[in-house]
Amino acid sequence: MEGRREEPAVPGDTQIDLTGKVALVTGAAQGIGRSFTEALLRHGAKVALVDSNKSIGEDCKKALDEEFGAANSLFITCNVGSEEQLKGAFQKTKDFFGSLDIVCNNAGINNENKWEQTITVNLISVIRGTYIALDYMSRENGGKGGVIVNMSSLAGLFPAAHGPVYTATKHGVVGFTRAIAATSKILGYGVRINTICPAFVDTPLLNSVNHEEIMGKYYVFKDAVEKLIQHYGILENIAICRPSLIVQGLMKILQEDELNGAVMKITKSQGIHFEVYETTLVQPEVK
Repeated sequence: MEGRREEPAVPGDTQIDLTGKVALVTGAAQGIGRSFTEALLRHGAKVALVDSNKSIGEDCKKALDEEFGAANSLFITCNVGSEEQLKGAFQKTKDFFGSLDIVCNNAGINNENKWEQTITVNLISVIRGTYIALDYMSRENGGKGGVIVNMSSLAGLFPAAHGPVYTATKHGVVGFTRAIAATSKILGYGVRINTICPAFVDTPLLNSVNHEEIMGKYYVFKDAVEKLIQHYGILENIAICRPSLIVQGLMKILQEDELNGAVMKITKSQGIHFEVYETTLVQPEVK
């Protein structure tokens, strides 16, 4: 049984030069994905914006072009739940920019009523996105290494009664990321894989708990969720706060080479800190 303790908050260092790096971000047109995209561009990277919402994605791309130049980003319409479309997005990124160094598997939804769709987007697409990224970046396949960041949630560490399936998917992201990060280290993939678990964030996803057609029978928890939000607070509006704590967390992961298999938590009260697992299973040796 693994126990938990928390380390004290640490500041997010955003002083990093990503010139020459190529990144792919899913769910990139709004919310956390857009904030990641803007930050990566601001620090010199070229970015493929992958999103299922064509109109919002094109508007996002247009706005980014005005600030960073059209040649530095690429918008790709993609349903991450489709294996064919997701593989195509990675290939288009490689064809357009010539390489791939950073992947943020960020796309996510909250729909307890259509729970199979939630599993497909939140967990299956993250697993598939990680495997496709490794196909391109792993030294085992002739790649030059890189960094993968999988987005989870505090619901990936603690049970959220108002969202059992959402909780399951986010727990799955944490477990998968920790395991595949260990695999990467043991087999020498040269790819660091980490996960970020933010608390309540001021994004469109947060508003989903207010819709009965989305939450189904768990809509009964609406008032309880609002009390939880009031108690824990909402992380800053990432659309207007630069850099947000979540962006600082991403940059910390990109900058600190020793981070692999890390579970980064971000809360309003404690800032950026990490889940610490006190016991670890003996890992297999490969000869």
